[in-house]
Amino acid sequence: MTALLRYHTALLLRSQRWLPPVLLYAAFLGIGVRPGEPVLGALGWTAAGLLPATAWLVRVCLNQEPSAARHVTAAAAGRERVHLAAIGAATVCAGLLGAAAVAAVTALGAPVDAGREVPVPRLPAALAGLVTAAVCVLLGAAVGALGTRPLVRARAWSVSVIAVAALLALVTTGSPARQAVTALVTGSRTGTVEHPWTALAGAVALAAVAVALACRLTARRE
Repeated sequence: MTALLRYHTALLLRSQRWLPPVLLYAAFLGIGVRPGEPVLGALGWTAAGLLPATAWLVRVCLNQEPSAARHVTAAAAGRERVHLAAIGAATVCAGLLGAAAVAAVTALGAPVDAGREVPVPRLPAALAGLVTAAVCVLLGAAVGALGTRPLVRARAWSVSVIAVAALLALVTTGSPARQAVTALVTGSRTGTVEHPWTALAGAVALAAVAVALACRLTARRE
């Protein structure tokens, strides 16, 4: 599996198809985050943007191999393992991107609440930001896995499904991503840091189910 992860990561980096989602995420941060603003609110915005970026990266990794090469790797390692490795490579890359963004925003943000009256410790805030980012990355991986082949093959439909599903994952009541981001935004108003561990557990469960389903279907349909 390690070799497959390296293979898909190398394909992603060499193809430069990672540029559009990463640039979109950078633009998202440029619009919503400013140096010196309250750190918890900025971390909530930072984490939310990771969900669609991760879904896009997963879609890229699952479709970047030429058909002939995909058949060769599937014959050598098994379709399920190859599919899982592609999702894993995209998720790891998105996680590293999110960790870097959380570190930068924590360093540049002001350690105070939204009213700039209550101090907010940076380290607990950074941990809350990392947990929320992990929630959004995991749900983004789930959205990307279910929004492209083998479930959705047409490119236009795939992009539309991923865009709508990513938005719903952020705004739907009960979604782990909404719970985690809301915890940061609410904490920014009150000056309290809440670590959304329950949301993380829910995101892990949802991502595991979605990825397992996608891998099982790719073994049957392709």
